Amino acid sequence: MIFQFDDTRIAVTHADRAGLLSEIARRFSSGTGFALATINLDHIVKLGRDPAFLRAYAAQDMVVADGNPVVWLSRISGRPVELIPGSDLVEPLCRAAARAGLAVSMLGATQEALDAAARRLADRIPGFRAGLLIAPPMGFDPEGDEAHAALERIATLGPGLCLVALGAPKQERLAALGRKIAPQAGFASVGAGVEFISGHQDRAPAWIRAIAMEWLWRAFSAPRRLVPRYIACFAALPGLVAEALRQRRDPPRPAG
Repeated sequence: MIFQFDDTRIAVTHADRAGLLSEIARRFSSGTGFALATINLDHIVKLGRDPAFLRAYAAQDMVVADGNPVVWLSRISGRPVELIPGSDLVEPLCRAAARAGLAVSMLGATQEALDAAARRLADRIPGFRAGLLIAPPMGFDPEGDEAHAALERIATLGPGLCLVALGAPKQERLAALGRKIAPQAGFASVGAGVEFISGHQDRAPAWIRAIAMEWLWRAFSAPRRLVPRYIACFAALPGLVAEALRQRRDPPRPAG
């Protein structure tokens, strides 16, 4: 599925988890960094409104589908992709880093949550090694002086993984900057994934996720913040469905 914003195209780069993790393992092995974003309907709405967010997304090396609407749109477009939520990637990414002998840094959330997440990951993953655990202050600017200082510290570690848990659009903007300042590190924007691991935030039960109703569970948990967001997402759906149908009718021509 391809999403067009004026002259900028954002595409889901990896259709399934196996292909994504294979590419990440290859990059870990070669000491090559990356930036990974997980696109959902809220991101798509924000991308149409926020030029800085759009530039950051365009700088990502990998984009996967984090949200059932993106998966459904991909099927309509004739380019089906697998659901790969960022929260579900935390442990697989950390396992891949551990197999490669690389440290896992985390940036975002609170110090208490970061420490707890590191302990739980160490308990679950043989060979897990924590790198830097950086809890930014309130009002953190993902492209400001504090961000530069944090990324320079991460750069000193060389190859490794950094889980960025700032929420969109801050985490993707920081990851894009990280690709420049710490090019050997892999930056994965995982949203609340770190707090889910630490136990500092509850995730919807598995059965609710299985019936694609996690959004409703979240809306009830934080209505003031999330209901307006979901209204904007629903309003964007008709245009996205029309674009998916257009892509189905006009598939890309093969190279050559």
